[in-house]
Amino acid sequence: MNEIYHIPAMLRETIQGLNIQPDGLYVDVTFGGGGHSRAILDPSNSPSRGEIKKLYSFDQDLDAQAGAMVDDRFTFVRSNFRYIKNWMQYYGVERVDGILADLGVSSHHLDAGERGFSFRYDAPLDMRMNQAGKVSAKHIVTTYSEEQLADVLYYYGELKQSRRIAAAIVKARGQKDINTTGQLAELVSPLLGADREKKDLAKVFQALRIEVNGEMKVLREMLTNATDLLAPGGRLVVMTYHSLEDRIVKNHIKGVDNKKQDYTDAQALIFGRAKTILKPVNKSVITASAEELARNPRSRSAKLRIAEKS
Repeated sequence: MNEIYHIPAMLRETIQGLNIQPDGLYVDVTFGGGGHSRAILDPSNSPSRGEIKKLYSFDQDLDAQAGAMVDDRFTFVRSNFRYIKNWMQYYGVERVDGILADLGVSSHHLDAGERGFSFRYDAPLDMRMNQAGKVSAKHIVTTYSEEQLADVLYYYGELKQSRRIAAAIVKARGQKDINTTGQLAELVSPLLGADREKKDLAKVFQALRIEVNGEMKVLREMLTNATDLLAPGGRLVVMTYHSLEDRIVKNHIKGVDNKKQDYTDAQALIFGRAKTILKPVNKSVITASAEELARNPRSRSAKLRIAEKS
C-alpha cells in the first residue's frame, strides 16, 4: 500500500532532520502511504538506535487510513493537520520532540483519476483531499465571480493569463456546465502557450486544488500550532513542492512580522509572516540528489527545510 500510494521524497534527509531521540514523542502530519511514519518507528533511524515513545500520524483522506500500521507506539488521527494542537491536547500531550510535514498532493491523488486532481484523466471536477468536504473544484468553477477566479489562478497558480482564463470560464459556463477535468482542460488549453501548455495547465489545476482545500490558510495554522507544540530543541521538518508553500515555510522559520497591511486574502496567506522562535538547521534549502531524481522523478520539485525550536 505505502509504495503504491506515494514514494516519499528525500526520506533519508527528512528522517535525519528530525534527529529522532529514544522515548521521544513525534508527529507526522501527512501520513499518506505511511513511508515517513514507518521510518520514524524504525529504531535503526535513531542516532542512538533507541525506540521512540509515541508517534501520532495525521491524514484526512480515508484512503490513507487503510494503510495505518498496527503498533502500540502508533496512533492514526483522521483529521486535517490544522487541528494538531487540539488533538494533542485530547491525547494529553503538551510537548513533542519533532513534527514532520510532507506537503502537496501525493502520487496517489494524482494517479487516482476519479478524484479529479489531474488533467491526465477525464473525471469529475472534485479535488477534495477530504472526501467529506463540501467545496469541490466544480463549485469554484461554477460559482466564483470572474474576479475571484482570476485571483485564485494568479496567486495560487502564478499564471499571467489568469484574467483571460477566468473570463473564458465564466463565458463558457453561461452556455454549458463545466463538470469534468477534461472539459476544463479543453476550455483552458487554447489560452496557454504551446511550449508551456502542460506546465501551465498543471498550474490551473494546482490553483483550484489549493482553493478547494484551503491549503495556504491551513498550512499557516499548522505551522503556528506545530511551533507551539514543539519542546525546546524540538525539530520542525517540512517538505514543500511549489514556491507558494516554500515561501510560507521559509517566512515562518524566519519569523519576521509582515508590515504590509493592504494584501488581499490570497496575498496575505502567501506573503504574510508570523513571529516564531525557530532557527534554521540547514543553511540553505535541501533538494533531491541526482540519484533520487533518477529513482523518483516526482522529487524534482521537492524542497526540504528543517528548523529547531530555541
